[in-house]
Amino acid sequence: MILDTLENLGRYASINPLFPKVVEYLNKTNLVAQPDGKVCLEGNSLFANHLTSKGESMEDARLETHSKMIDIQIPLSCAETMGYSPRKSLPQVEYDAQKDVSFYQERPEQYITVHPGEFIVFFPEDGHAPCISNEEKIKKVVFKVKA
Repeated sequence: MILDTLENLGRYASINPLFPKVVEYLNKTNLVAQPDGKVCLEGNSLFANHLTSKGESMEDARLETHSKMIDIQIPLSCAETMGYSPRKSLPQVEYDAQKDVSFYQERPEQYITVHPGEFIVFFPEDGHAPCISNEEKIKKVVFKVKA
């Protein structure tokens, strides 16, 4: 997991060969003005999901992991709290290969608040419970990057 400000995202470009394309997209796109929807940047290997999600309580947010994709999550409209647990501390559960997701009943071990102007990266080894907020709606963008 990585948490940092958007101005520093370029420092992490060497982690994955597709990260520079995320940086390029961020530099030329007004994220707040984008309508909800999926923008393919590199076929199924890299895309941006512009979303308006429902704010969840800590009790209702579900931990999830992905096996094939890395998430780069960027809240746009308000701060968003995200639960976190290392995947190695979570039990084996059913994996939906079509959607590349596993869901867990366990509560996160810790919580991290991410503000507009910041990003958080969740790798396949990172369990995360997004969209925790007192706000009714959260506008955000989630980049899905092939791991």
